[in-house]
Amino acid sequence: MKNCLVAQSGGPTAVINASAIGVLEEALESKCYDNVYAGINGIEGILNENIVNLSQMPYKKLKTLKYTPSSGLGSCRYKMKDYRFSSLEYEKLFNIFKEKQIEAFFYIGGNDSMDTVRTLSEYTKLNNINVQIIGIPKSIDNDLMETDHTPGFGSAAKFIATTILETYLDSSVYPSKGVFILEVMGRDTGWLTSCAALAKIGNDSVVDFIYLPETAFIKAKFLEDVRNKYKEQNQVFIVVSEGIKDENGLLLGDDIVNSTHDNFGHNQLGGVCRNLKDLILESKITSRVKTLELGVTQRSAMHCISLVDLEEAYKLGQEAVKYSCQGVTGYMLAIRRLKGDLYETETILVDPSKVANHIKYFPKSWITEGNNWVTAEAISYITPLIQGSPVLPMKNGLPEYTTLKELIKEGL
Repeated sequence: MKNCLVAQSGGPTAVINASAIGVLEEALESKCYDNVYAGINGIEGILNENIVNLSQMPYKKLKTLKYTPSSGLGSCRYKMKDYRFSSLEYEKLFNIFKEKQIEAFFYIGGNDSMDTVRTLSEYTKLNNINVQIIGIPKSIDNDLMETDHTPGFGSAAKFIATTILETYLDSSVYPSKGVFILEVMGRDTGWLTSCAALAKIGNDSVVDFIYLPETAFIKAKFLEDVRNKYKEQNQVFIVVSEGIKDENGLLLGDDIVNSTHDNFGHNQLGGVCRNLKDLILESKITSRVKTLELGVTQRSAMHCISLVDLEEAYKLGQEAVKYSCQGVTGYMLAIRRLKGDLYETETILVDPSKVANHIKYFPKSWITEGNNWVTAEAISYITPLIQGSPVLPMKNGLPEYTTLKELIKEGL
């Protein structure tokens, strides 16, 4: 008996389940594995032996998980101890694998998850354990090194740009239009925020200013830009990253004061748009200032996903199984963009140690001189990733989503 196991970790995306279904379908079709197990709630759930056999669930219903947002297998932000100081967790994990005859483990996640892939790979090599470890990337933040982009980013970009168009039109209906500030996720990088540049009506961008964490946010310059633009057109639309910092490196958001950190030391940010609103009101530029924090909608908006993103996420799941059948272990799959006028990619293998604990920042060369907009190169980079819209399963006028909890509860 030869089995494999797939699990998800970190923040969800709209297409993370497509990678899991890619693993499932390729494993079954290739007949490389007899059973495909799923770890519920990532590595933490596996250690608690919260494991289900996907192969025993009716495929017809399970496959619709591909068109369901969020982490269908559950998630976690669990950091395993350093095996050099304590190997108990590792011993327990691989005993569980041995019991269920699991010979390949596919971990779908972001930076922190690739750190887990790295440590597990190292441990198996040091201890001659015959379990293949392969990482499958995901992140709406697009901040993983060694890959052109990450599954989840394209769909989040499409949702953000679409929401900007809709809120711009909504904010433009009155004679006194005022200032609209939209806050986008991005603790360390401005990839998501840069997507605001895609929002156009005709050939004209609807966003006036874009502020990213990669450059210092100067309050005086910001107020000058807003004041001048408001005098010019009686309306200003601003998109800002939650992670922007001033010239002293201090975050502008106010929600971090009482926030808690996860096991990887990350805190939750927010409140930037409210602080910028106060700045504008205090400067008496206008008394009409509206704000919107997109929050988790950016990573769960299945109704607005990119077909390209969905297909790439699914393909990475398939390719992970194909590589494992060839004996590959200890790598993360990545996407390489090919040169040429047409958008084409290929799947490559990268060392997870080059991904874990590293951040791919938005290129400063793609930020304009005034630090309040992005260049044409950024727009050309993002545009292919938001193309196409899949047809979603519908029921009674709403998307028909599937959860493992539902399947298990029904006893299917």
